[in-house]
Amino acid sequence: MYFGRFGRALAVTAGVAAALSPAGCSSGGDGDPPPAAGGKRAAETSYWVNPDGSAARQAAAYRAAGETRNAELIERIATRPVAEWIGTDEPEAETRRLTEAAAAADREALLVLYNIPHRDCGQFSKGGAPDGDAYRTWVDQVARGIGDRRATVILEPDAVLHLVDSCTPPEFHEERYALLAGAIARLKQQPHTTVYLDAGNAGWSRPDALHEPLRRAGIERADGFAVNVSNFYPTDASIAFGKSLSSKVGGKHFVVDTSRNGNGPYTGGDPSENWCNPPGRALGEPPTARTADALVDAYLWIKRPGESDGDCRGGPRAGGWWPSYALELARNAP
Repeated sequence: MYFGRFGRALAVTAGVAAALSPAGCSSGGDGDPPPAAGGKRAAETSYWVNPDGSAARQAAAYRAAGETRNAELIERIATRPVAEWIGTDEPEAETRRLTEAAAAADREALLVLYNIPHRDCGQFSKGGAPDGDAYRTWVDQVARGIGDRRATVILEPDAVLHLVDSCTPPEFHEERYALLAGAIARLKQQPHTTVYLDAGNAGWSRPDALHEPLRRAGIERADGFAVNVSNFYPTDASIAFGKSLSSKVGGKHFVVDTSRNGNGPYTGGDPSENWCNPPGRALGEPPTARTADALVDAYLWIKRPGESDGDCRGGPRAGGWWPSYALELARNAP
């Protein structure tokens, strides 16, 4: 339904803006992270900040035009790590370029894989791989692009939820479960790759219906799951939802997407469209591993703030950069 949504903790820098270098990386993390489940400590590095992302280019353009205030607002996005959504044209080369850039900066890449067949139930982000074989090939190419470098992967926003809400036709269910489980298994062959399977959001009215589908999709082999991807539910509600779900899937850790949840969900329009470029929203908590609960490994910006959910409310196509929306998100944030 929407475009652009660990257990181990990672030292994701909360105040990365103050320490940003021209190369686009921060100097150090936010302290010594606690041991994660199993007693392993996380890498003492933060996620990579892409110095050539849409927000960074926009901020530079505003400064060049003398629009200092707008530049400062967009830099609230540009100076923080946001996820990279892997495309379909050259997935191995793209993933290698991103993970090599992150490794060169002694940072970890944050990636999203969003290419499951029959994606998004024919809505704004419809598409995905043409069939199961093409999807498996694409995942394999991404994995080879990661290699032995550090990467965290958020796997297939909405893919499990759309099996449960009857949005995805029943004839595709068994294949999707197999593809998700296979993707987790393939990605976990890489020695330093962390995988979080998407698990919906706090607005889902039947959380007890999710744990068995997550098991069928291979959650036991993943490092955990992600909640609130591309959505707007408050962090406390997302944590409560995640903890309830965790208790039913073996105590798995999870991450929360806080990229746009600063003002919570929008309730002023058609409920079926309140997820699509809603007005009045705000950036949420900056990316950090210092969270409010031991089961929550990090708050992350998985959805890229300022990118459209789809061509609704005057927005560009799903995933397109929308400067005025980015400014609104930043302007409304605390």
